[in-house]
Parts: sequence; structure tokens; C-alpha cells
Amino acid sequence: MYEIIQKAHSGLAYLALLALFIAVINAFMGINSKRNFEPKDRRISLFGLIFSHIQLLFGFILYFVSPLGKEAFGQMSNSALRLTSLEHPLINIIAIALITVGWSKHKREESENGKFKKIAVFYAIGLLLILSRIPWSLWF
Repeated sequence: MYEIIQKAHSGLAYLALLALFIAVINAFMGINSKRNFEPKDRRISLFGLIFSHIQLLFGFILYFVSPLGKEAFGQMSNSALRLTSLEHPLINIIAIALITVGWSKHKREESENGKFKKIAVFYAIGLLLILSRIPWSLWF
């Protein structure tokens, strides 16, 4: 069971990162072109939000069934173990909270350019935080 969830979490990470990257690029292109925020732009941003939340859900499940979650708290001097058991989950929770705030703020924004700005800023910060705490040594 643990291996299946771990593979799902790793596989979904590619989709979540791609969806967030596309949402950020789309938002910056919308800001630069000063176009209206259309339903297509809303869907692109929504896919980034949905995939990041699904990834977070799989991460929570993985954390609580993982042997790393139980054995790591006594070994914070090991940087690789600290990354996967503390830094990665904590920073990603913060990142996805920021992405969610960006989604909520864009819905209340009146101006078309303001909607793109909210998505661009919050999603970009969230994406950078996620990228900063990926255990790259496990990916390659």
C-alpha cells in the first residue's frame, strides 16, 4: 500500500507542477497583454488549484502511512531525513495555502488585470516554494 501511494504521489507531482506552471505563465501573459479574464483562464487556474490539492491529499496520506513520519523526529540532524519528514510537508502546506488564497482573492477582484495579478503572484510564490522543497535527489 505504501509503495502505491508513494508512486501516485510522485506521478501526480509532475501533473501538479505542470498545471501550476501553466497557470503562472498564463497569468503573466494575461497581465502583459491586458486581456480580459475569460473562462479559459479561470479553468487553467482552477486546474492548478485542483491538482495541487490532490497532491497535498496524497502527501498527507503518504506521510501518515510512511515509516519516515514515525522515525524522523528523533533524527533532525540528518538533512535528507529532515527534508522529507519536516521541511517538504511544512513548506508545501504553506505553498498550497498561498495558492488557495490567490484563488480566493482573484474571485473577489473586480478588475480583469487584477485577477491575473492575484493568480500570478500567489501561484508563482506557491510554485517557487514547492520547487524549493522537492527532494530532487529522489527524483533523478
